[in-house]
Amino acid sequence: MRRVLLALTCLTCLLVAWLPAAHAQSVPTGSDAGVLVLGRVSDDPKSHYDQLKPLLDYVIPRMAVVGVRSGRILMAKDLQQMSSYLRRGRVDWINETAGNAAVLEQRGVAHSFLITERDGAAHYHSVFFVRRDSPVQSLKDLAGHSVAFQSPYSTSAYFLPANTLLEQGQSLELLLSPMDKPAPDRVGYVFARTELNVTTWVHKRLVDAGVLSNLDWINPGRMPPAFAQDFRIIGRTQDVPRALMLARTGLEPKVEARLREVLQEAASDPVAGEALRRFMDTGHFVPISAGDRRALEALAKGVQRVRTEVE
Repeated sequence: MRRVLLALTCLTCLLVAWLPAAHAQSVPTGSDAGVLVLGRVSDDPKSHYDQLKPLLDYVIPRMAVVGVRSGRILMAKDLQQMSSYLRRGRVDWINETAGNAAVLEQRGVAHSFLITERDGAAHYHSVFFVRRDSPVQSLKDLAGHSVAFQSPYSTSAYFLPANTLLEQGQSLELLLSPMDKPAPDRVGYVFARTELNVTTWVHKRLVDAGVLSNLDWINPGRMPPAFAQDFRIIGRTQDVPRALMLARTGLEPKVEARLREVLQEAASDPVAGEALRRFMDTGHFVPISAGDRRALEALAKGVQRVRTEVE
C-alpha cells in the first residue's frame, strides 16, 4: 500500500511539473507579449511577404509606446485558416477585400478599423458589360444567358454582382464551361480566373456578359482598348470600400488605437513612402464612415445570401 501511495505521489508531482510547460507551448503566437503579427491570405507567400515586410518594418518601431517590441508575418492558405488564426490570437491585423472582411466580421473573429486607399480610390463598384451587338439591354435580360465572373473569392467580380442579380430576382446556375448554356429562366455563370480572361471571353462571344470593377474597366491591362470599343455597360452595383484593415477580436484597445494612428499618419510621413508603395500602391488609410458601415453590413448579408442561394 505504501508503494502504491508513493507511486501516486510521484505521478502527481510529474503532472504538476508538466502542466505549466504544456500550457506555455499552447500559447498562440500572436498573443506573445510585445509581438504584433500581420497576416495575409496568400497563394504566393514570397511575393506577398515582399509587399508586407516594408509596412511591418515601418509600423513596429512606432508601436513601442504601447509595449510592442517586434513584429511577424503569418500567411494563411485560405480565409478559413485565417479565421482560425484570428480566433486563436495568432494574427493581430490583416488587410482584406470588403467581401472577405464582411465574412470575417460575420464570424466574429475580426473587425474593420480603416479603409485602404489604393491608386487614389477608396471605394469601387462592379459593372456588367456585353458586346454592343448583344440583344441584352439590362440585367433583367440576362436570364437564359451566361456571365463570366473572375473568382469565387472576388468582391467586385463575384459577391457584389451575384448578389445584385439575386436582388433583381434572377436565379443563378453554375455552368460546366463557357460553352455550356443555362436554363431559359436562369443566369449561367462561370469563373474566368483573371480579369483579362473575362474581357476576352465576352469579346470572343464565349459568354454573353462579363463583370469587372469600375477600376479594372478603365485599366488597359485588363480591359484592352481594342475590346472596350466593342462593349457597353448594362448595369452596376453599389459602391463598397476597396480594401480594409482589420484587427482581431480581443486585440488590446490601446494597441489597436496606436496602430490606427500610425497607419493614418503614414501618408504624411516621407519615411513611409516606399513602404506604402510596395503595399499594393497604397496612398492613404482613411477612417470608416457611417455610410461605409452600412455598405459593409449590406455586403455581409449579400455574401451570406450568395453562399446560401447560389453555392
